Amino acid sequence: MSSIHHVEAKDFFDLAMAFHGHKCPAMPLGLRAGAAAMNALGVERSQDKELMLLVETSDDHAAGCFADGLMAVTGCTYGKSNIKKTYYGKMAFTLIDTRRNRAVRVQLKPEFFGKMLNSPFVQQRKQGVLPQDIPASITDPLVDGVMSRAEAEFLDVSPIFDYALSKKKGSFESDLCEVCGERVFAHKLHDVNGKRVCIPCSEGKTPDRQTAAKD
Repeated sequence: MSSIHHVEAKDFFDLAMAFHGHKCPAMPLGLRAGAAAMNALGVERSQDKELMLLVETSDDHAAGCFADGLMAVTGCTYGKSNIKKTYYGKMAFTLIDTRRNRAVRVQLKPEFFGKMLNSPFVQQRKQGVLPQDIPASITDPLVDGVMSRAEAEFLDVSPIFDYALSKKKGSFESDLCEVCGERVFAHKLHDVNGKRVCIPCSEGKTPDRQTAAKD
């Protein structure tokens, strides 16, 4: 593997912190895990849709910040539509190289994951303390530990395997919904009672066009 493709998680730490918004251990775990997956595949950060990320976290558990670290280092974003959540509730993901139809799956080692959920940081979170309000004396050593420990201590990286994605062509055509009047990408308009309408209007959820009066 050429050294040009070697990714260092630390090079993206400041970017990831600015993007994420607070300091915590889970985001750097995603940063390290994403870099490990990229190095296993020998790929660079995604500029467009060269990479696809399938993240197995959900939205109702601790350590969801893991996904922000993944996005920051891989360049897979919801705006580019090259990241999806499976909502499995696992600290794991699959990174796909869409040009070569190859992929790798990475997960936090079960023992490490279990210990992480018993950390002083998580204990503070369980008591309702916001992550940004947890003392640096608790957060910093955990973050430093994540960024410095060997990958083999906390990551399971699968062998490379084949993974072909079906290609979707982006839409450039738009039209107006005949109920709410808002512009919609045309392939999302539905025929309802002889009118071309957006999805919310087709479901009886017409956007409220009223603007509250300001004092």
